[in-house]
Amino acid sequence: MSAALTTGSLAPDFTLPRDGGGEISLQALLPGKVVLYFYPRDDTPGCTLEAQDFTRLIAEFQAAGTTVIGISKDSVAAHDKFCRKHGLGIILASDEHGTTSEDYGTWGEKKNYGKTYMGITRTTFLIGSDGRIAQIWPKVKVAGHAQVVLEAARALPG
Repeated sequence: MSAALTTGSLAPDFTLPRDGGGEISLQALLPGKVVLYFYPRDDTPGCTLEAQDFTRLIAEFQAAGTTVIGISKDSVAAHDKFCRKHGLGIILASDEHGTTSEDYGTWGEKKNYGKTYMGITRTTFLIGSDGRIAQIWPKVKVAGHAQVVLEAARALPG
């Protein structure tokens, strides 16, 4: 894992396969603003709610010049199924090998009901048009989160 990312750090570039086919890269989206939200798994309760909340606000993110990308280790096929099932309108990128999750420091040890395991910690990054991290939300609680990120994106120049 790379050194911990902080506000002001240059966001690590990535190129990942995405829902619907093709690839998505950070470099291709700049100089726009980008929201990267890392989540544990498609079609689980919290992850579904988070994706639906970002989808509900997608037109407002676009009006703020911001692209929203959800990243998990699920396959493109799983992302496609998740999008169809819930009518999602955001980009979902597949980080099956975990490289991007490791680059962003979201892959690590987790504990749940007394069990310890490796997984993605729900974390969101707002990246400015200069490619630098403008804000980080670690250990996200889903309720109301997409709206908070939208307000931060609106406030960010770019």
